[in-house]
Amino acid sequence: MAETVATRVARIIAGGTHALIDKAENLAPDAIMLQSIREVEQVIAEVRVDLGKAEAAKHLVLSQISKLNSEHEKLADQILLAVEQARDDLASAAIGRQADIEDFLPVLQKSLDEQSERGKEFEGFILALQAKKRELEQVLLDYQAANASLKSASAPSSGTGRQSRVEDAENAFGRVLARQTGVTGLGIGMTQDAAKLKELADMQRSNRIAERLAALKLGDGKK
Repeated sequence: MAETVATRVARIIAGGTHALIDKAENLAPDAIMLQSIREVEQVIAEVRVDLGKAEAAKHLVLSQISKLNSEHEKLADQILLAVEQARDDLASAAIGRQADIEDFLPVLQKSLDEQSERGKEFEGFILALQAKKRELEQVLLDYQAANASLKSASAPSSGTGRQSRVEDAENAFGRVLARQTGVTGLGIGMTQDAAKLKELADMQRSNRIAERLAALKLGDGKK
């Protein structure tokens, strides 16, 4: 049975990076890590398509609600005119149409609420998947940095074989970045900037925590 979007996203997000590293150690490290990153990118693209469909459906429902509300108002004026002209038959027909609209609007509103919830869910999926992708990319960078350090420390005894492996790994990552972005050379310097990027991410997280704590305290003060 095919996975649902929610199930697939949950599986990817729940996937432990330690398990990924263990698997990579026993097979082809860079290939395993890059495959995982590509899967996340693919799912992000798929969820974006679903988000677009939900937004399109929401737009159609909103348009229909607006159209029916306008018709309901127009019928109200027509009913008054029919009554003034003693055309009860026309007034009754218009009132009947108003009743149909009033019965139909709650159904449309429910559909609108559902599409809005779906849109929020897909947006949440995308944010979570983007965070997972950054995590996997950091794992790959850390792995490459560790290999580079090991190569540097044992260069006299290891010869050129290990150095070649590390260079191949870095080149593979660069090729993937080039295919995904259309820009070459993005991999250069990423390992050196990893600590700064992590510090920036930690700073952002600390600010989010502080803002949430301040909001909670403010809520308690209003009670």
